[in-house]
Amino acid sequence: MYLDQIEGFDVRKATKQDCDEVIKLLKVVALWLKNNEIDQWSFLLAGGDDEEIKQAIANNDTYVVEWNEQIVATFTLLSEQSEWDVHIWGDDPDSNSLYLHRLAIIPSYMNNGLGKEILAWIENNTTDKTYLRLDCVADNKRLNDYYKNNHFEAVGLTDGHSQYQKFMKEA
Repeated sequence: MYLDQIEGFDVRKATKQDCDEVIKLLKVVALWLKNNEIDQWSFLLAGGDDEEIKQAIANNDTYVVEWNEQIVATFTLLSEQSEWDVHIWGDDPDSNSLYLHRLAIIPSYMNNGLGKEILAWIENNTTDKTYLRLDCVADNKRLNDYYKNNHFEAVGLTDGHSQYQKFMKEA
C-alpha cells in the first residue's frame, strides 16, 4: 500500500481507519498554531472540516506520512477544485492544476526538512498537472515565507489568503 518513501518516511494514501488519527494530527497542529499566535486553522479545533476531511480520505485524496508506523504528517491533493478553491482561485473547470490542502506535520517533526521533502515528493509523484496550487492566510508571514523559499510564486490575494503556485511540468 506504500506509494513511496521520503528518506525513511513512508508515504501512502490515507484509509478509513486513519480518519481519527488524521483529524487528531490536524487539531494538534491547529492548537500549536494557536499557541504560537499564528492565525491559521483555528476552526479545526471546534470540529470545522471534520466531515470534509473524512470525505477527502474516502475519495482517496488524502495522504499520510509515517515514521515507524506512526503518522507524523498529512496532506490532501485535489485534481479538481473544491468549493474553497473556487472561492480563492475563481471557477476554472479546465484547470491544469493540482490543489494542495491541509499540509500538516506534527510539531515534534517540524523544522527538520520534512515539509520540503513532502513538497518535492508531491512534485515527483503526482499526476500530469502543470501547476501545484495552494493558499494560506496572508498575514501568516512565516508560512508565506516558507512557500516562497520553496519556489512557489505568489500570484494573488483573495479574501485574506495568499495564492501560491509552482510550475511542476508540462501537461
